Amino acid sequence: YTFDLLPEDGHKFPAFINLQQYYVEQFLVERCADFAELIDLRFKNKVMSVTQDEDSVTASIQTPDGIYDIRGAYLLACDGAKSPLRKQFNLDFDGRHFDERFLIADVEMEADFPSERWFWFTPTFHKGQSALLHKQPDNIYRIDLQLGPDADPDEEKKPENVIPRIEKIVGGRPFKLEWVSIYDFNCRRIDRFLHKRIIFVGDSAHVVSPFGARGGNGGIHDIDNLGWKLAAVISRQANQDLLESYNEERVFGADENIRNSSWTSRFMSPDSDVEMAFRNAVLGLSVNAPFARRLVNAGRLSLPCQLGHSSLTKNDTDDFDVQMTVGAPCLDAPLVTKNGDHAWLMNQLGNRFTLLVIGTPLCKAPDDIHCIHIAADADFNDVEGLVNKRYGTGIYLIRPDQHVAARWLSDKVTSVDISAALARACAQSAI
Repeated sequence: YTFDLLPEDGHKFPAFINLQQYYVEQFLVERCADFAELIDLRFKNKVMSVTQDEDSVTASIQTPDGIYDIRGAYLLACDGAKSPLRKQFNLDFDGRHFDERFLIADVEMEADFPSERWFWFTPTFHKGQSALLHKQPDNIYRIDLQLGPDADPDEEKKPENVIPRIEKIVGGRPFKLEWVSIYDFNCRRIDRFLHKRIIFVGDSAHVVSPFGARGGNGGIHDIDNLGWKLAAVISRQANQDLLESYNEERVFGADENIRNSSWTSRFMSPDSDVEMAFRNAVLGLSVNAPFARRLVNAGRLSLPCQLGHSSLTKNDTDDFDVQMTVGAPCLDAPLVTKNGDHAWLMNQLGNRFTLLVIGTPLCKAPDDIHCIHIAADADFNDVEGLVNKRYGTGIYLIRPDQHVAARWLSDKVTSVDISAALARACAQSAI
C-alpha cells in the first residue's frame, strides 16, 4: 500500500519536504545574519533563572566570561523537551511515556529506492519488530528500528550490532554509517503555554512521537501563530489579550498532534492483544480493501491544523461550497498579473491582514487594509481557474499567518462587517 505526498498541481511548494534538522538549523543561523541589527545570536550563553514583573522579564545568563542579566518585555522559552524554565516554574508536563526503544541511524549510500517512506510492521529481517526506511537529501537514508523496552542503549549503539541490521535492510549495498542513536518518546504538554510574560514554544510546551508527527514542525507552527500577535502587542496595535489566543489556538493544535501521534504509536506498537488483533486485521484487509488503508495511514499528520473553533474567527454559516473553510490555512494558486507576469497567490499574502477579493470588487473597503483583487480586469487574473475552484467568489479576510479569519459573499458584506471581523481577529482591539 502506497501513500504519497507528491507535488499537487497549482501550488508553488510541494506537499512534503523531508529535510535533515542540521540543514534547518544551518539555514536559520544564516538567515539570522541577514538581520544583524535586530538579532543578537549568542552561543555559550546558558539561562540560569528567570524572573518577571508586571512590565518585563529578566534572565540571568551564565557564560564562560561570567554571569550577566538581560531584560526584555517578553521571553520565549524555546529550551526544548527538557526545558529548565518549565522545571523552574514547576509546570506539570502531563501525558504519556512510551516504553518502546528505537534505534535510529543515518547511512550514506547510492541506491535506486524511490523517494517514499517504507514501513515494515513485522519484518522477518528484524525479528518481527517494526522498521522504517526513508530517503533524505545527499544520498542519506534514515533507518528506524524498534528494539523493545528492555534494550540496552549503550550495547545497541555499538557498530558491530548496528551494521548487521542495516545490511539486512539495504540488501547488501555498500553504505557508510553517518550517525546512530537510541531513543524513546513521550506525548505530553503543559497545561498553558502563556505564563504572563513568559511564553512557552515548541518542545518546551509539547512533545510528540517522531513517527510522521509534528515535533519541529509544531514549533514552527507555534512561532507562525505567535509572531504576528506579539508584534501587534509590542507595537501597541493590540492589547495583551491577543496573546491569550496563542495559548488557545496552539494548545488545540498540540492536542490534535498528540492525539494523532498516540494513535499512530499504538498502531505501530500495540499495547494489548486486542490492539494487536485490530492492527493485524486492518493490515490484512488493506491489501484489497481501500477503506482499511485509511486506518493504516489516515493522513491526519499531513493535514494542517484548522482554527475554525478560535475566538478570533468569524465562523458563521455561509453559502460557500468550496474546498476552503473558515479557520483553514490558505491554499495556493497560480496567477497572472496585468503585465502578463506569472505569480502565486501565497506570495501576495504577507505579514499583515489582507482582504482577498475574488470576482466583483467591494464598493468600499475599510481604510488601511491591504487588498488583493482577483478578476479578469484586475491586478491579478485567475489564469487556471484554481482560485475560484478553491475559494469561490467572494471576500476573504486573511490573517498575517495566512489563516482565514472570516469570509462573505460579495453582495452580503459591508465595510462595517469587515471592520468588526478585523477587530475580532485582533481580540477586539483596533489595529
